[in-house]
Amino acid sequence: MKEDAEARYREREKRFEDVMALRRPDRVPIMVSWGFLGAIRAGMSIQEAMYDPDKLGASQWELTHEFQPDMEQNPYGLRFLGPVLEALDFTQLKWAGHGLAPDKTYQFVEGEYMKAKEYDAFLDDPSDFIIRRHLPRICGRLKGLEQLPPLHEFITYYMGIPFGLAPFSSPEVDDALNALREAGKEAVRLAEHSRMFAAKAREEGFPLQTGSITQAPFDTLGDFLRGTKGLMLDMYRQPDKVIKTCEKLLPYMFEMAVRPTRVSGNPRVFIPLHKGVDGFMSLDQFKKFYWPTLRELMVGLINEGLVPVPFFEGNCESRLDTIKDIPPGKACYKFEATDLVKAKEVLGDTVCIRGGLPLSLLVAGTPDEVRGHCRRLIETVGRDGGFIMDAATGLDDAKIENVRAMFDATREYGVY
Repeated sequence: MKEDAEARYREREKRFEDVMALRRPDRVPIMVSWGFLGAIRAGMSIQEAMYDPDKLGASQWELTHEFQPDMEQNPYGLRFLGPVLEALDFTQLKWAGHGLAPDKTYQFVEGEYMKAKEYDAFLDDPSDFIIRRHLPRICGRLKGLEQLPPLHEFITYYMGIPFGLAPFSSPEVDDALNALREAGKEAVRLAEHSRMFAAKAREEGFPLQTGSITQAPFDTLGDFLRGTKGLMLDMYRQPDKVIKTCEKLLPYMFEMAVRPTRVSGNPRVFIPLHKGVDGFMSLDQFKKFYWPTLRELMVGLINEGLVPVPFFEGNCESRLDTIKDIPPGKACYKFEATDLVKAKEVLGDTVCIRGGLPLSLLVAGTPDEVRGHCRRLIETVGRDGGFIMDAATGLDDAKIENVRAMFDATREYGVY
């Protein structure tokens, strides 16, 4: 059985390598993001899944064994988050059992967590800004960190240490340190379950889709620091600061991507993209603010022997000619709402294309409609290789019979 699993693992890895290199594999690969579908199918609440790692893992293995995807997704980093976030009193997100009903998934809390006047403070010392200003704003139990002196003052026995340590005696700082200790213990538990899942996936012949995750620098600035409205105004009021901050974030986003891949040996880097789509900024703004550092990030990863896997959320049809400018056969682009036929026409000789099946069809359609859509995608986008079947986004609310139709149709029509 071990030999069979090893053979399946190599077969699946080769299928991905072929399709990413724009060669024809033996058939169209299929992989998905299960989301909380397994938990929902098992009769669990979302809250149970986010706080019980054993139940979360078991529910996903039920789906994995039934559908046999070509690559699996480790559920723990984005699902088993409740205990870590709870320990910090994390306020930048609402989740099941913490601000939301037990059967609801995440809700991001939009806000300006870095003020418009604070660009210089961030640019001068990002780590200090994150520790003493950002984390206290997004974690209720870390508010005490605001009392610390600038971290760059802790130099030696007569510079920083004698008087700089005094705030550590305050009850507020003590509570912050206790919160970090509690969250650290939960983070270890999360990491252990993540490692066990990865090992089991390897033993059963399933490669993991990605070995690390990072973001476009512009998205990191807009999502978590300035907020959507704040960053939109900044592009007009202080564009140079926006560009400088993206450039400052670039090496951090690169390091965040590379380090875990060296530990796992998995070269694929997932990059969710949010604010570079057609509905947020013009093409000229995309070329000025968004694409330069994203391209540099992806090319840097490629030069390290890694595989960028960006996920273009929303419609980015007007950007296709621009995002074509990367080394061919080295990346896989996933699209949520972009016309895949048009994407194939422009990008077909440059990147592997992934996605295409609308979540609305999987939630509200019929199995026959799903099969028909899959067949059309395979006959157009997948005709010459370079295509991976996937849903537009996570499958939380999908009908299980439609998921089955998606897998069956891909394997029936996707043979070359």
